[in-house]
Amino acid sequence: MGYDCAFLDDLDLDGSVSTDASYREGRATDWGTPPDLETLPDAVVWPASTSDVAAVLAAANERGVPVTPYAAGSGLEGSAAPTHGGISLDMTRMDGIVEVRPDDLQVDVEPGVIGSDVDEAVGRHGLFFPPLPSSGDISTIGGMIATDASGMKTVKYGEVSDWVLRLEAVLADGRVITAGTKAAKSSSGYNLKDLVVGSEGTLAVVTEATLKLAGIPEQKRAGRAIFPTIDDATSAISDAITSGVDVATIELLDETTATMANAYAGLDLPDAPMVFLEFHADHGIEEEVEFCRTIFEAHDVSQFEMAATESEMDRLWQARKDVAYASREWDDDLEPLHPGDVTVPISKYPEIIRYARDLAAEYDLTIPCFGHAGDGNFHYVVLVDPDDPDHVAAGEEVYARIVDRALELGGTATGEHGIGLGKREFLVAEHGEATVEVMRAIKRALDPRDTLNPGKMFPETLEGKRIRGVDDA
Repeated sequence: MGYDCAFLDDLDLDGSVSTDASYREGRATDWGTPPDLETLPDAVVWPASTSDVAAVLAAANERGVPVTPYAAGSGLEGSAAPTHGGISLDMTRMDGIVEVRPDDLQVDVEPGVIGSDVDEAVGRHGLFFPPLPSSGDISTIGGMIATDASGMKTVKYGEVSDWVLRLEAVLADGRVITAGTKAAKSSSGYNLKDLVVGSEGTLAVVTEATLKLAGIPEQKRAGRAIFPTIDDATSAISDAITSGVDVATIELLDETTATMANAYAGLDLPDAPMVFLEFHADHGIEEEVEFCRTIFEAHDVSQFEMAATESEMDRLWQARKDVAYASREWDDDLEPLHPGDVTVPISKYPEIIRYARDLAAEYDLTIPCFGHAGDGNFHYVVLVDPDDPDHVAAGEEVYARIVDRALELGGTATGEHGIGLGKREFLVAEHGEATVEVMRAIKRALDPRDTLNPGKMFPETLEGKRIRGVDDA
């Protein structure tokens, strides 16, 4: 083990500590960590309270021991992997729903609670948490806050940061802060809440969050549209959004993705580009559906059908939910590279999809294209033969070229997965060196010893460095 974590036994914690190999191995990686970057932590701590988190961080910071927050391990960019060893701070035992306040449309939760459990608890009051990502039934609220996650309903409801009112968090030295307010708005002081949201555990560890809620809509309709070509589909999506169609979800699957979903789940989807739709309203939903249908017909839609029952709606969405698993299981000889999640302005959406598909043809690669099309979010998976270095190199080149093109179009390298390990090389290209240096300055100000989640986000950590000027001892 790289760091001596015996000091943890001297802390009076409500939670527990282990250096058992099986627990350490279970937190060496998350969903998106490349195998060559898997690192065992030296100890795992399960805090049971904010005071536990504060005690662990204060003691670790004093000794120069890295601490990496961990929860469900469902992240796609390796943000929870302990790349420098030290302590894996597993937040899953802080999974309580502290208080539901339906009269305020609010809920207080601990960070380890699963997203779908929040919806279940507040659903008893006719409410829901709108920005849950597609992985909401396996990922935690703390992880969603860490990456500023978003999902299928972002086009109507926005991302997680739009629904976080207040945070309780612990800084690297153990100080506990409160950022934000339970009031509907505030112009008091720096907006530290939004600084913590999306910081991937590099600035603070969230221990409680106040979330806004919305009423469950009275009307829901879901459907599917089939198009002759992918250009028809993406142009229809762009036109619908710019025309103001009030759609809650609008998802794209190209024909490659549909074929994979069929093979994985035994579905009978047509092997054609398609768009999945969901509409939410308290009244007048049929008018909105027809508005969308009219726009899609102008783009040669070949089929536009709405589900008749809720069970049909669930079955309709299963193909989209299975995409990540379907691409992994598609071919025994191929493995996915890093998961792509670029986002571009909606008018540029047809262009980025066309560019990716042209590259797939040029390099003879299998690249399923799908995503949260309504907000310009494009997911892609480059499949390569891991035993063929030339194939892997071609895949890496295509992956990077898609990101570069997204940036040229005014977009971002990551719409919802975060920087983590996988997107560090694109940070300067997207923001500029001066802006990234401001980010470094904030990191150094709040965490001068680089205790919290070192190795993430910043380009220089590609070489295994920690960003502080103090040595690792």
